[in-house]
Amino acid sequence: MEDAQEAKKKRTFKKYSCIGVDLENLLDLNNAQLGELMHARARRRLRRGLRRKHFAFLKRLRKAKKDAGALEKPAVIKTHLRDMIVLPEMIGNLVGIHNGKQFNAVEIRPEMVGHYLGEFSITYKPVKHGRPGIGATHSSRFIPLK
Repeated sequence: MEDAQEAKKKRTFKKYSCIGVDLENLLDLNNAQLGELMHARARRRLRRGLRRKHFAFLKRLRKAKKDAGALEKPAVIKTHLRDMIVLPEMIGNLVGIHNGKQFNAVEIRPEMVGHYLGEFSITYKPVKHGRPGIGATHSSRFIPLK
């Protein structure tokens, strides 16, 4: 009985870390320090600077997070910016990422930092191989239509 209570007390919660840095420390990094932790393509993008549309998107995300209550999720912010790199300040936001046809809602989590938004909204429908239909083979010409 006592062993079970001690086991409950020793239980530790998961420490979030992405790119090898704790989540609390990740929010304190500037773009140069953050770039050193990312892959070369993202590092180059951050070094050359983000464009106006990316800054406008970040501004909308900050506003949505500020307007949301303490315990509720922020509103979904829709975007076509599939080339936006996920930054630490975006964690916790809901983003509607356009896939060419519709907006897929994605919640930004800590492990997404450093990836592109487009990676989380697939642009095609994966093929599902089922039974072949009429016209799939040469011999199916002679099967009468029902």
